[in-house]
Amino acid sequence: MTSTPPVTLDDVRDAAARLKGVAHRTPVLRSRTLDARVGAEVFLKCENLQRVGAFKFRGAYNAVSRLAPEQLAKGIASFSSGNHAQAVALAARELGSSAVIVMPEDTPRSKREAAEGYGAEIVTYDRYTGDRVAIGEALAAERGLALIPPYEHPHVIAGQGTAALELLEEVGDLDLLLSPVGGGGLIAGSATAVKGLSAGIRVVGVEPEAGDDTKRSLAAGHRVTIPVPRTIADGQAAETPGELTFSINRRLVDDVVLVSDDDVRDAMRFAFERLRTVVEPSGATALAAALTGRLDDVPPRIGVILSGGNVDARRFAELCGG
Repeated sequence: MTSTPPVTLDDVRDAAARLKGVAHRTPVLRSRTLDARVGAEVFLKCENLQRVGAFKFRGAYNAVSRLAPEQLAKGIASFSSGNHAQAVALAARELGSSAVIVMPEDTPRSKREAAEGYGAEIVTYDRYTGDRVAIGEALAAERGLALIPPYEHPHVIAGQGTAALELLEEVGDLDLLLSPVGGGGLIAGSATAVKGLSAGIRVVGVEPEAGDDTKRSLAAGHRVTIPVPRTIADGQAAETPGELTFSINRRLVDDVVLVSDDDVRDAMRFAFERLRTVVEPSGATALAAALTGRLDDVPPRIGVILSGGNVDARRFAELCGG
């Protein structure tokens, strides 16, 4: 660990300036029904309404926009379960570049088709036997592409933190921020932003029960690797936290709580029926933690990041129709 943080509040603010007029300033949703269920004022940052349907556009654009013109001409590579793929593809298109994305064979069809719709070339692999990082790095080296990973990149992390920065700018101080945790980029950027503005705000991550690599890693004091998680929250099916993200999260994240797949389904259903908004499984985990009482203490003002809404009608009906 170094004395100089890899990402600072100034980096997040710089990313916010770069994203102004490019990324959506997503709305903050309120609900009296939700407040009554949770026992607190709850502020939902609706990144399911962001461009590409997820917070990922923030980090991808912030990183891609900093590449030199000659590198943009060569193109970009990345690897992703879906949302970062779309984000990199759109950022590349916006900036006159091209993208090649390594995606799992079992990625939801809607996410793959969306990335292809933004112009990306897709290379698939088996998430249970293949190493997406190795595949992506080899592809980038072979073709001379800039590799923009989904979370292990300071500009990506800073970009993701702009969602939390906007939330605090709009609603003022919070007691607690709940954020989904996959590879750790969103919560690392969010924690950097909120702790930089108010050190007293607790930052709590939420993982699916089957994908508790960050919770285990924080308890152990070092990065822990688990088997590839089998969970409906495909965007949080990480085996181990990122090295860079974990170096931030071990300093700034106060706790991680776990939710079951059934909890996530209930949260998706609640968001649709009572809040009139659609969230994908990974986008619903933080809301699930608030709804199901996973918190040891419920403070007066809680921020919740709804991180994404990329779920097609058929999949949504399969998950929530029962």
